[in-house]
Amino acid sequence: MKSIVRITFLLIILYACSGKDDNIALEPIKKPELQHGKNIILMIGDGMGLTQITGARTVNGGNLNILRCRSIGIQSTHAADKYVTDSGAAATAMACGEKANFYSVGVDTAGNPLTSIVEIAEVNQLSTGLITTSEITHATPAAFFAHQTDRYQYEAIALELVSKGVDFFLGGGWKYFNQRSDGLNLLDSLVKRDYQVKDNLAFVSGNQKAAVLISEGAPLTYLHGRGNVLPDAVTVAVSRLSQNKRGFFLMVEGAQIDWAGEDNDQDYLMAEMLDFDRTVGRALDFAEADGNTLVIITGDHETGGYSLIDGNLSNHTVQGQFLTWLHTGSMVPVFAFGPGEEEFTGVYENTAFFYKFLEYFGLDQ
Repeated sequence: MKSIVRITFLLIILYACSGKDDNIALEPIKKPELQHGKNIILMIGDGMGLTQITGARTVNGGNLNILRCRSIGIQSTHAADKYVTDSGAAATAMACGEKANFYSVGVDTAGNPLTSIVEIAEVNQLSTGLITTSEITHATPAAFFAHQTDRYQYEAIALELVSKGVDFFLGGGWKYFNQRSDGLNLLDSLVKRDYQVKDNLAFVSGNQKAAVLISEGAPLTYLHGRGNVLPDAVTVAVSRLSQNKRGFFLMVEGAQIDWAGEDNDQDYLMAEMLDFDRTVGRALDFAEADGNTLVIITGDHETGGYSLIDGNLSNHTVQGQFLTWLHTGSMVPVFAFGPGEEEFTGVYENTAFFYKFLEYFGLDQ
């Protein structure tokens, strides 16, 4: 009798656990779609790794704007053909979604043009902007609009920029526009395309597209008088680009973090890091007030093998050493703030940025 009771009890339990809902636990849990937003500000500290950030935090009294971000990831930076990348290949991966060869910009490993997020944004009537403390034709900004197997073809890159229709750009290198070997004056070409062409950010006005070329070649370092042009450029750019109700994509580069690493100059490095971080603050302030802007802050690679061997938290000083004057192959951190920020956590290849950008905007490749 007891056996019959046990069997009956087990059958009741099995029946209760079966029925129309018995497959619910077996269904895959669907990942929520990335929250779409209007605007992206991608901020690249060229050559910026974790130790550069740590050093800057120390000399700045334990505070950095970048630390306002709560979503943090790590990206791998290698090029298609080299373990240690250059800026051209790294920026191409982020801008176009494919690993590229060393010293190339905006092309695949066979030399074929790749379509960048800036070009896709333009086709979809979003506004676009590029800001750098290097020449505007330099590798990082060039990867977002140009298509060259040799990143040092600055005159060809300048010619491509004129044809692209980027709404706002600022950097050095006006000599590649009006002191060219082919005799062309691309500044005149920009004016004919309805750009206001200026050599000082303060002179930008109205609603025209703006080309701001602040120096003949490379801009000044922060230590030698560049001033607040980088943070101010972000303030001007977002004010102008945000007038487009469809949204915008803005890339901002702190280029001379890399140059300081190549020079093995810690004072230069910390000055450029803090200037970049003030610029990050401007972008985060805008994003926080806007509520519909995603800010991503990262490096394209680490430069110098910079390491911290000592420091003083009370005196806000660090003692660093450089392993090399070249780039290194270490992974670099990614910080994100705004709608969809959680998509930038985890560990991934630098090519993932491009696809995350597309998903955020709800655009097709």
